[in-house]
Amino acid sequence: RGDLPGQGRPPVIAVLGTSMNSGKTTTAAALIHGLARAGLAIVSGLALGIDAAAHRGALDAAGGTIAVVGTGIDVVYPAANRALTARIRTQGLVLSELPLGTPAVAFNFPRRNRLIAGLARGVLVVEAALRSGSLITARLAAEQGREVFAIPGSIHSPVAKGCHRLIREGAKLVESVQDILEELRIAPAVAGSTPHDAAGSTTAASDPARESSPTKPRAPAQQALLDALGHDPASLDTLAERTGRPAGELSALLLELELTQDVERLPGDRYQRLR
Repeated sequence: RGDLPGQGRPPVIAVLGTSMNSGKTTTAAALIHGLARAGLAIVSGLALGIDAAAHRGALDAAGGTIAVVGTGIDVVYPAANRALTARIRTQGLVLSELPLGTPAVAFNFPRRNRLIAGLARGVLVVEAALRSGSLITARLAAEQGREVFAIPGSIHSPVAKGCHRLIREGAKLVESVQDILEELRIAPAVAGSTPHDAAGSTTAASDPARESSPTKPRAPAQQALLDALGHDPASLDTLAERTGRPAGELSALLLELELTQDVERLPGDRYQRLR
């Protein structure tokens, strides 16, 4: 159901990750937004967490997105993605190999992952535990001759360990949109045109993520708090110990940093630095 916008067949990259609502969800959406702006279509599995963030990031950038579902194409699963599914059917493409009316059955989701890998020129793993479907799909993609990319995370996070293993096994470490474009030899699309291979291009690929970096300097207290937070999630109590500031003052600063999208609040009253 639906169609991919734009002319021709844009290069496709698959995005995989955990279904948990973690600090990487916002990071994934921003990165996918940049890839879509560069002219790539995004394929994922329409699950909660990273999958949903990938689809939304592509749609928000007016890019193409493909949702490969593990149910009949007329079944919406999970129900929480009903509005997103309707949006993809209108602005993107929903695919299924299963008969109409097929409900959500655990066996069908690993099967559909081979289609996600097969549709893409490369696979980006945002988060993955050591035993996860994302790792299986990434290895399947490598066997099919696709490029594999992985975003590193905290050494203490169980959903970063799978990405770290992929990197040790040869996956390309990703810190920006540019890392993916260079490896796939894709030059970012000019507005209204079809993206093309970067070989022979005289224009260097720009990094949309860097273009959106804030130019307004932070207040000294905000910067000090970010320095104390580091790049691993931390609770308000932990930040109070590190900074020596009262919790009320820290809460106000964290709210300011949330509004500027420098910090994201996670479940369990923890905070994650985003940039």
